[in-house]
Amino acid sequence: KAPAMMPNPSPYGMAMLEDDLLTRGVLLRRLVAWWIDALLIAALASIAWTLGLMFVVLTLGLGLPLLAGLPSLGIIYTWLTIASPLSATPGQALLGLTVRRNDDLTRPTLAQALVFAVGYWLTLMTGVIWLGVALLTVRRRTLHDLVSGLVVVRERALTPPAGSWNMPPGGWPPR
Repeated sequence: KAPAMMPNPSPYGMAMLEDDLLTRGVLLRRLVAWWIDALLIAALASIAWTLGLMFVVLTLGLGLPLLAGLPSLGIIYTWLTIASPLSATPGQALLGLTVRRNDDLTRPTLAQALVFAVGYWLTLMTGVIWLGVALLTVRRRTLHDLVSGLVVVRERALTPPAGSWNMPPGGWPPR
C-alpha cells in the first residue's frame, strides 16, 4: 500500500515559505554587514588618501584633481563586489548573505550591480529613513533593491542540503 500523500499546499503558501527561508534574519545581517563594509571602505579610503597625497606632492600639485574622485570609492567598492563571482560585499559574504536577481535568483549583471550600488549610496545620502521600505516589502527589499531588480538572500537557503552517509539528499523518504 502506498503511503498517504500530504495535500499540495497552495502556490501562495509555498511562495511565502520560500520567501521566509530566503530572507529570515536578513535585515539584521545587512545592518552588521554595513558596519563591516564601512570599516573596510574607511581603510581603503585612508590608503587612497595617503597615496593620493603623496602623488600630489610628487607632481607639485598637478595631481590634486585626482583626489576629487575619492568619494566615489564607496560606489566602486559596492559595484565591483556585487558584480564579482561572490555576488556580495565582503561584509555580506562574511554574514552568509548574497545578492541575487529577484526573478530567478541568479547572479546580478554588471548593469544591475551598478544600479544597485548607485541607488544604495543615493539612499544613504538622502536619508537612511528610505531604507525602512524593507520593513514593508515581501522579501525585505529596500528601494535600491526594487529599482535594480535584485534581492539580498541567505546563501545557505540557495544551496540544497547534502545527504550524509545514512541519509539520501533531500531527506527521507527518498524521492
